[in-house]
Amino acid sequence: MSSKDKNEILEQALFEENEKNANHYTVRCLMFAAAVTVLIWILNLLDFFIVDDALMNLVMPISIVLLLIPLLLERFAKIPSNILRYILFLFFVLVIAMMAVAMPRHLVLAWACPVILACHYYSPKFARFALIATLVMMLASLYGGIVFGEWDKNILGNYIEEYDNLSGRLEYLSGKGNSVYLHAFEFYYLPRASILCVVYLICITLSKRTHGLLIKQGEAARETERISTELNVAHHIQTSMLPSTFPAFPGHDEFDIFANMAPAKEVGGDFYDFYLIDEENLAFLIADVSGKGIPAAMFMMQSKTILKSLAESGMGVEQVFTLANKKLCEGNDANMFVTAWMGILNTATGMVTFANAGHNPPLVKHADGTFEYLKTHAGFVLAGMEGIRYRKNELQLEPGDIIYLYTDGVTEATNLDNRLYGEDRLHTLLEKHLNSDAQTICDDVKRDVDSFVGDALQFDDITMLCLKYNGQEKNT
Repeated sequence: MSSKDKNEILEQALFEENEKNANHYTVRCLMFAAAVTVLIWILNLLDFFIVDDALMNLVMPISIVLLLIPLLLERFAKIPSNILRYILFLFFVLVIAMMAVAMPRHLVLAWACPVILACHYYSPKFARFALIATLVMMLASLYGGIVFGEWDKNILGNYIEEYDNLSGRLEYLSGKGNSVYLHAFEFYYLPRASILCVVYLICITLSKRTHGLLIKQGEAARETERISTELNVAHHIQTSMLPSTFPAFPGHDEFDIFANMAPAKEVGGDFYDFYLIDEENLAFLIADVSGKGIPAAMFMMQSKTILKSLAESGMGVEQVFTLANKKLCEGNDANMFVTAWMGILNTATGMVTFANAGHNPPLVKHADGTFEYLKTHAGFVLAGMEGIRYRKNELQLEPGDIIYLYTDGVTEATNLDNRLYGEDRLHTLLEKHLNSDAQTICDDVKRDVDSFVGDALQFDDITMLCLKYNGQEKNT
């Protein structure tokens, strides 16, 4: 199916949905008209109007029934929407015509209602039908009112006011009817028909404008669908680049590692990574790209690829960051940057060499069973400035020690009271997990963050990585 055909189908579906909604709105208006008719009938019983009571008592109940039938048709009859709209309007115009026969002087504004309602369908063809049908029924009701309704002296003058019965009126009209009909046409019909045409022109202008907006809405919906599809593809590409199989290294009991990421949008700028450089050295890192969405995701993939390529070449962490900064600064016209923390664990000795490029300090569990923030000097962010050199740091891990890495989406998660999750709450939570495995720690932190945030929107990616060092004694 071509893109043009697909757009036409989507546009047709949009108009069909609007047609159903317009039918429903019209039925509601007819129900309201039925309620107004009941009120008019009650007021007439109280002699509020100067009309023919017998004719009113015949017309009013019939009109109420006709106005309620569309409700039954909409709910129970399986009539296509494009046909149902014509039936609804014929019922409506017929009721107005019947009431205009009984009350020829009181329903001047009522004739505009069908034309105004027709414009909700955004169809010039249907609006023209409504105008023509209304003009025809208004003309028929005019002459019906002359014969059956209360006499309007402005129309008929004093010609036949002495005739107060149907036979007398018909006798008079059979003799001088042409002059009466012509006078009524000129005095009553033409001015009201002209006003109705003006109402039509105003409404059809608004209808065409709304029709254009509806088409633009359809185009925007299709564009949104396209972008959403592309974002979903980008999300799958991004997540496929991150390690997601756990346990990650079944043959290595020296350590336990787990990580997860919850992007604020379909794609995000956070990322984590871990891989064995050789049999005894494990590289692990977490990073946060400035910005959100597709640009951040693209820069994230570029950063991740560069960092992994340099680390697998056997460089130290300080050299990896120094060269990665140089490469990321090249052609960085968007002025994006990355905060990152990277460590290389010697699985035999427990020695971790690490470097920090402007990232949040990790939490480390020591031999005494307590967690503390590893607040060493943090270098400048990656891609922020050329010529930056990074410093190597060292950390000795003992069996059972834990390193917990995270992005600021964890500590800066905000609840509905605009309070931050904070470093203290994170520290307190980790103190409860002295002997937990890496996945349990990450899952509990994510669960606690979600509980704290509640129904507030997530504004930043939430990413974390946990490494537990077991030591050589657990090898088999």
